[in-house]
Amino acid sequence: MTWLQLILLALIQGLTEFLPISSSAHLILLPQIMEWQDQGPLIDVMAHFGSLFAVLLYFRRDVADILRGTLDLLQRKLNTNSALALNLIMSTPPALLLGLLLASQGWDELLRSPLLIACTTIFFGILLWLSDVRAKADKPVAELTWRGAVLLGLAQSLALIPGTSRSGITMTAGRTLGLSREAAARFSMLMSLPIIGAGGCYAMLKLMTAEQAAQSASLANGLVVAGLSFVTAYACIALFMKWVGRIGFFPFMIYRLLLGAGLLIWIFAT
Repeated sequence: MTWLQLILLALIQGLTEFLPISSSAHLILLPQIMEWQDQGPLIDVMAHFGSLFAVLLYFRRDVADILRGTLDLLQRKLNTNSALALNLIMSTPPALLLGLLLASQGWDELLRSPLLIACTTIFFGILLWLSDVRAKADKPVAELTWRGAVLLGLAQSLALIPGTSRSGITMTAGRTLGLSREAAARFSMLMSLPIIGAGGCYAMLKLMTAEQAAQSASLANGLVVAGLSFVTAYACIALFMKWVGRIGFFPFMIYRLLLGAGLLIWIFAT
Protein backbone atom coordinates (compact mmCIF):
# COMPACT_ATOMS: atom_id res chain seq x y z
CA MET A 1 0.00 0.00 0.00
CA THR A 2 1.25 3.50 -0.83
CA TRP A 3 1.44 6.33 1.68
CA LEU A 4 -1.17 8.24 -0.31
CA GLN A 5 -3.61 5.36 0.05
CA LEU A 6 -2.96 5.06 3.78
CA ILE A 7 -3.40 8.80 4.38
CA LEU A 8 -6.61 9.01 2.37
CA LEU A 9 -8.08 5.98 4.11
CA ALA A 10 -7.25 7.41 7.54
CA LEU A 11 -8.71 10.82 6.72
CA ILE A 12 -11.88 9.31 5.30
CA GLN A 13 -12.29 7.09 8.37
CA GLY A 14 -11.82 10.00 10.75
CA LEU A 15 -14.23 12.23 8.86
CA THR A 16 -16.96 9.66 8.29
CA GLU A 17 -16.97 7.27 11.28
CA PHE A 18 -19.21 9.41 13.50
CA LEU A 19 -21.15 11.17 10.78
CA PRO A 20 -24.25 9.24 9.65
CA ILE A 21 -22.84 8.54 6.19
CA SER A 22 -21.10 5.14 6.63
CA SER A 23 -17.34 5.05 6.99
CA SER A 24 -17.17 1.40 5.89
CA ALA A 25 -18.83 2.28 2.59
CA HIS A 26 -16.20 4.93 1.88
CA LEU A 27 -13.34 2.67 2.94
CA ILE A 28 -14.54 -0.13 0.68
CA LEU A 29 -15.38 2.04 -2.32
CA LEU A 30 -12.29 4.26 -2.40
CA PRO A 31 -9.85 1.55 -3.58
CA GLN A 32 -12.36 0.26 -6.11
CA ILE A 33 -13.00 3.67 -7.64
CA MET A 34 -9.28 4.57 -7.57
CA GLU A 35 -8.42 1.10 -8.90
CA TRP A 36 -6.25 0.37 -5.88
CA GLN A 37 -5.85 -3.04 -4.35
CA ASP A 38 -8.50 -3.39 -1.64
CA GLN A 39 -6.92 -2.71 1.75
CA GLY A 40 -8.92 -5.51 3.32
CA PRO A 41 -11.03 -5.53 6.48
CA LEU A 42 -8.04 -5.35 8.83
CA ILE A 43 -6.97 -1.86 7.75
CA ASP A 44 -10.63 -0.86 7.93
CA VAL A 45 -10.77 -1.94 11.56
CA MET A 46 -7.41 -0.35 12.44
CA ALA A 47 -8.80 2.91 11.13
CA HIS A 48 -11.81 2.37 13.37
CA PHE A 49 -9.42 1.66 16.25
CA GLY A 50 -7.91 5.14 15.91
CA SER A 51 -11.37 6.69 16.09
CA LEU A 52 -12.03 4.71 19.28
CA PHE A 53 -9.43 6.76 21.15
CA ALA A 54 -10.99 9.95 19.79
CA VAL A 55 -14.31 8.98 21.41
CA LEU A 56 -12.57 8.06 24.67
CA LEU A 57 -10.87 11.45 24.80
CA TYR A 58 -13.84 13.58 23.76
CA PHE A 59 -16.34 11.78 26.02
CA ARG A 60 -13.87 11.19 28.84
CA ARG A 61 -16.33 12.47 31.46
CA ASP A 62 -19.05 10.15 30.19
CA VAL A 63 -16.56 7.28 30.16
CA ALA A 64 -15.68 8.04 33.78
CA ASP A 65 -19.40 8.07 34.65
CA ILE A 66 -19.84 4.71 32.90
CA LEU A 67 -16.96 3.19 34.88
CA ARG A 68 -18.41 4.50 38.14
CA GLY A 69 -21.83 3.27 37.08
CA THR A 70 -20.46 -0.20 36.38
CA LEU A 71 -19.04 -0.35 39.90
CA ASP A 72 -22.39 0.84 41.26
CA LEU A 73 -24.15 -1.91 39.30
CA LEU A 74 -21.93 -4.51 40.91
CA GLN A 75 -22.96 -3.10 44.27
CA ARG A 76 -26.64 -3.01 43.20
CA LYS A 77 -26.83 0.77 43.42
CA LEU A 78 -29.33 2.46 41.08
CA ASN A 79 -28.46 5.94 39.89
CA THR A 80 -27.92 7.90 36.67
CA ASN A 81 -24.44 6.49 36.11
CA SER A 82 -25.46 2.87 36.72
CA ALA A 83 -28.46 3.33 34.38
CA LEU A 84 -26.14 4.61 31.64
CA ALA A 85 -23.74 1.70 32.18
CA LEU A 86 -26.60 -0.80 32.12
CA ASN A 87 -27.99 0.64 28.89
CA LEU A 88 -24.60 0.34 27.21
CA ILE A 89 -24.26 -3.24 28.41
CA MET A 90 -27.72 -4.09 27.07
CA SER A 91 -27.04 -2.49 23.69
CA THR A 92 -23.74 -4.24 22.98
CA PRO A 93 -24.36 -8.03 22.51
CA PRO A 94 -26.38 -8.03 19.24
CA ALA A 95 -23.66 -6.43 17.12
CA LEU A 96 -20.85 -8.35 18.82
CA LEU A 97 -22.51 -11.72 18.30
CA LEU A 98 -23.54 -11.06 14.72
CA GLY A 99 -20.12 -9.61 13.90
CA LEU A 100 -18.40 -12.67 15.34
CA LEU A 101 -20.65 -14.93 13.28
CA LEU A 102 -19.98 -13.05 10.04
CA ALA A 103 -16.22 -12.91 10.62
CA SER A 104 -15.90 -16.57 11.65
CA GLN A 105 -17.77 -17.75 8.55
CA GLY A 106 -16.10 -15.29 6.17
CA TRP A 107 -19.46 -13.79 5.28
CA ASP A 108 -18.25 -10.24 5.94
CA GLU A 109 -16.37 -10.31 2.62
CA LEU A 110 -19.58 -11.19 0.77
CA LEU A 111 -21.12 -7.91 1.93
CA ARG A 112 -18.42 -5.71 0.37
CA SER A 113 -20.44 -5.15 -2.81
CA PRO A 114 -20.66 -1.67 -4.41
CA LEU A 115 -24.24 -2.31 -5.52
CA LEU A 116 -25.31 -3.27 -2.00
CA ILE A 117 -23.52 -0.23 -0.59
CA ALA A 118 -25.28 2.08 -3.05
CA CYS A 119 -28.70 0.71 -2.11
CA THR A 120 -28.14 0.79 1.66
CA THR A 121 -26.63 4.27 1.46
CA ILE A 122 -29.79 5.63 -0.15
CA PHE A 123 -32.34 3.63 1.85
CA PHE A 124 -30.93 4.25 5.32
CA GLY A 125 -30.21 7.91 4.46
CA ILE A 126 -33.91 8.49 3.78
CA LEU A 127 -34.82 6.54 6.91
CA LEU A 128 -32.52 8.75 8.99
CA TRP A 129 -34.19 11.93 7.79
CA LEU A 130 -37.71 10.55 8.27
CA SER A 131 -36.97 9.51 11.83
CA ASP A 132 -35.68 13.01 12.55
CA VAL A 133 -38.63 14.97 11.15
CA ARG A 134 -41.19 12.59 12.66
CA ALA A 135 -39.66 12.47 16.12
CA LYS A 136 -42.28 13.43 18.72
CA ALA A 137 -39.97 14.03 21.66
CA ASP A 138 -36.54 15.35 22.58
CA LYS A 139 -35.61 13.26 25.60
CA PRO A 140 -32.12 13.20 27.16
CA VAL A 141 -30.04 10.04 27.43
CA ALA A 142 -31.04 9.72 31.10
CA GLU A 143 -34.61 8.87 30.03
CA LEU A 144 -33.56 5.96 27.81
CA THR A 145 -34.95 2.68 29.15
CA TRP A 146 -33.23 -0.70 28.99
CA ARG A 147 -35.78 -1.80 26.38
CA GLY A 148 -34.81 1.18 24.26
CA ALA A 149 -31.14 0.28 24.71
CA VAL A 150 -31.82 -3.25 23.44
CA LEU A 151 -33.58 -1.82 20.37
CA LEU A 152 -30.61 0.46 19.75
CA GLY A 153 -28.32 -2.56 20.01
CA LEU A 154 -30.39 -4.46 17.45
CA ALA A 155 -30.26 -1.44 15.16
CA GLN A 156 -26.49 -1.24 15.59
CA SER A 157 -26.12 -4.83 14.38
CA LEU A 158 -27.56 -3.74 11.01
CA ALA A 159 -24.47 -1.58 10.54
CA LEU A 160 -22.50 -4.72 9.76
CA ILE A 161 -24.01 -4.30 6.30
CA PRO A 162 -21.70 -1.75 4.59
CA GLY A 163 -23.46 1.46 3.63
CA THR A 164 -25.87 1.33 6.55
CA SER A 165 -23.67 3.46 8.84
CA ARG A 166 -23.36 2.47 12.50
CA SER A 167 -23.80 6.02 13.71
CA GLY A 168 -26.57 6.64 11.18
CA ILE A 169 -28.73 3.64 12.09
CA THR A 170 -28.30 4.14 15.85
CA MET A 171 -29.18 7.83 15.56
CA THR A 172 -32.17 6.83 13.46
CA ALA A 173 -33.29 4.43 16.19
CA GLY A 174 -32.56 7.02 18.87
CA ARG A 175 -34.74 9.65 17.20
CA THR A 176 -37.48 7.06 16.68
CA LEU A 177 -37.37 6.36 20.43
CA GLY A 178 -37.76 10.07 21.13
CA LEU A 179 -34.20 11.03 22.01
CA SER A 180 -33.06 14.52 21.09
CA ARG A 181 -30.57 14.89 18.28
CA GLU A 182 -27.75 15.58 20.73
CA ALA A 183 -28.75 12.67 22.98
CA ALA A 184 -29.07 10.26 20.05
CA ALA A 185 -25.65 11.32 18.77
CA ARG A 186 -24.06 11.10 22.21
CA PHE A 187 -25.37 7.62 23.02
CA SER A 188 -24.53 6.44 19.49
CA MET A 189 -20.90 7.42 19.95
CA LEU A 190 -20.73 5.85 23.41
CA MET A 191 -22.16 2.65 21.92
CA SER A 192 -19.21 2.55 19.55
CA LEU A 193 -16.72 2.02 22.37
CA PRO A 194 -17.22 -1.72 23.04
CA ILE A 195 -17.90 -2.48 19.37
CA ILE A 196 -14.85 -0.74 17.96
CA GLY A 197 -12.74 -1.95 20.87
CA ALA A 198 -13.68 -5.57 20.23
CA GLY A 199 -13.16 -5.16 16.50
CA GLY A 200 -9.76 -3.57 17.05
CA CYS A 201 -8.60 -6.39 19.33
CA TYR A 202 -9.80 -8.96 16.79
CA ALA A 203 -7.89 -7.16 14.04
CA MET A 204 -4.72 -7.04 16.11
CA LEU A 205 -4.87 -10.80 16.65
CA LYS A 206 -5.31 -11.42 12.94
CA LEU A 207 -2.49 -9.03 12.06
CA MET A 208 -0.15 -11.13 14.17
CA THR A 209 -0.71 -14.20 12.01
CA ALA A 210 1.71 -14.74 9.15
CA GLU A 211 -1.06 -15.66 6.74
CA GLN A 212 -2.99 -12.45 7.31
CA ALA A 213 0.14 -10.32 7.27
CA ALA A 214 0.94 -11.59 3.81
CA GLN A 215 -2.48 -10.67 2.54
CA SER A 216 -2.81 -7.15 3.87
CA ALA A 217 -0.88 -4.11 5.04
CA SER A 218 1.60 -4.39 7.88
CA LEU A 219 0.99 -3.54 11.51
CA ALA A 220 3.06 -0.38 11.05
CA ASN A 221 0.75 0.72 8.26
CA GLY A 222 -2.22 0.05 10.49
CA LEU A 223 -0.78 2.16 13.31
CA VAL A 224 -0.22 5.08 10.92
CA VAL A 225 -3.84 4.84 9.81
CA ALA A 226 -5.00 4.65 13.42
CA GLY A 227 -3.05 7.78 14.38
CA LEU A 228 -4.32 9.90 11.51
CA SER A 229 -7.83 8.60 12.04
CA PHE A 230 -7.68 9.64 15.70
CA VAL A 231 -6.84 13.27 14.90
CA THR A 232 -9.49 13.72 12.22
CA ALA A 233 -12.15 11.81 14.19
CA TYR A 234 -11.70 13.98 17.26
CA ALA A 235 -12.13 17.17 15.25
CA CYS A 236 -15.15 15.72 13.48
CA ILE A 237 -16.84 14.68 16.74
CA ALA A 238 -16.36 18.13 18.24
CA LEU A 239 -17.89 19.88 15.22
CA PHE A 240 -20.74 17.39 14.85
CA MET A 241 -21.82 17.59 18.50
CA LYS A 242 -21.76 21.38 18.28
CA TRP A 243 -23.91 21.64 15.15
CA VAL A 244 -26.19 18.58 14.98
CA GLY A 245 -28.88 20.20 17.13
CA ARG A 246 -29.07 23.11 14.71
CA ILE A 247 -28.71 21.55 11.28
CA GLY A 248 -30.40 18.19 11.92
CA PHE A 249 -29.88 15.22 9.60
CA PHE A 250 -31.23 16.63 6.33
CA PRO A 251 -27.76 17.55 4.92
CA PHE A 252 -26.54 14.01 5.57
CA MET A 253 -29.54 12.53 3.78
CA ILE A 254 -28.79 14.69 0.74
CA TYR A 255 -25.15 13.60 0.79
CA ARG A 256 -26.16 9.95 1.01
CA LEU A 257 -28.61 10.30 -1.86
CA LEU A 258 -25.97 11.92 -4.05
CA LEU A 259 -23.37 9.32 -3.05
CA GLY A 260 -25.72 6.42 -3.67
CA ALA A 261 -26.88 7.80 -7.01
CA GLY A 262 -23.30 8.46 -8.07
CA LEU A 263 -22.33 4.91 -7.17
CA LEU A 264 -25.20 3.46 -9.18
CA ILE A 265 -24.18 5.51 -12.21
CA TRP A 266 -20.57 4.42 -11.80
CA ILE A 267 -21.53 0.75 -11.38
CA PHE A 268 -23.72 0.55 -14.46
CA ALA A 269 -21.41 2.73 -16.54
CA THR A 270 -18.38 0.55 -15.88
